Amino acid sequence: MTLQFMEQRPLNPMLVTCPYCQKPHNIGIHSHQERRYTCHACGRTFAETKGTMFYGLQYPVWVVILVVALLSHGCPVAAIVAAFSLDERTVILWLNKAGLHAKTIQEQMVCAGQVDVGHVQLDELCVTTQLGKIWVATAMSVFSRLFLWGEVSQRRDKALILSVLDHVKAAAVSHTDAVLFAVDGFAAYPKAILKTFFTKVSSGRPGRPRHVPWPNLHIVQVIKSRSGMKLKAITRKLVHGNLQQAYEIIHQTQVGLGLINTAFIERLNGTFRSRMPSFVRRTRSLAGTSGRLDKEMFWSGVVYNFCTIHDTLQGTPAMAAGLTEEVWSVSDLLWRRLL
Repeated sequence: MTLQFMEQRPLNPMLVTCPYCQKPHNIGIHSHQERRYTCHACGRTFAETKGTMFYGLQYPVWVVILVVALLSHGCPVAAIVAAFSLDERTVILWLNKAGLHAKTIQEQMVCAGQVDVGHVQLDELCVTTQLGKIWVATAMSVFSRLFLWGEVSQRRDKALILSVLDHVKAAAVSHTDAVLFAVDGFAAYPKAILKTFFTKVSSGRPGRPRHVPWPNLHIVQVIKSRSGMKLKAITRKLVHGNLQQAYEIIHQTQVGLGLINTAFIERLNGTFRSRMPSFVRRTRSLAGTSGRLDKEMFWSGVVYNFCTIHDTLQGTPAMAAGLTEEVWSVSDLLWRRLL
């Protein structure tokens, strides 16, 4: 087979850090046949897969990569079970491990104060599971199309939005840069944003310091009025900040003139629905737990960030955001050792 991820990776001590003493140097090859390294600093040996999602799995690495790559692009678990003669529990295990691996990468690379978030859009999805309705809130940076974070909850409330915004704040490179938030008519958004994006200003007197919103923070809302299934009207309004500066940010981060909108996060949510069978409306591939949804979302979201090329960006969202200089393969993503 000629697929790149099915080829045997040569052992490379220069790319390995000892999982025991955490030292990247003095690493040698212990056994080519058993694919093990040795650390000359602490004297211990370890498997090539130590510190990756492949550790402890009893299947060839290329099979795992192929299966989770299919899962990240919408292939149902039942189809993979039928095609590869795998046990359903094995496929779910690999999905869970890939999801946890991806979530850690998202925290370490995206939510690490390196992203010029600029124009942020937020939205929520209602997903049907075997246990009932579940809400999924997501956030993205419009200029780079970067998926910033997502949270899963049984309730659509302020706590759900705050959980997402905490990670958006962690991703932002500076609190002095202009930031625009575009959201829908959910009333919890403006309060949650102002509660999260503030600077503490001490008055020199006893008591809690005053919370002052970021100086260049702007919040706009798109409120849709419906009559049954029919859209009656769309109201666009400024909630906080300066309207002229808000439009300047929109023009800088979107193609064309651009009105106040949430079109980009809705498009991202559409991508998620197409890539995750349990997110599809009226699907028969229902998720059994909210934890399963969380892992599916982060696995597909990180593949979207680091492995999916956008024609308008001529690269991946992670490249547009300056987080990496090249397109990652799914194999590169899974082989990445976590800190």
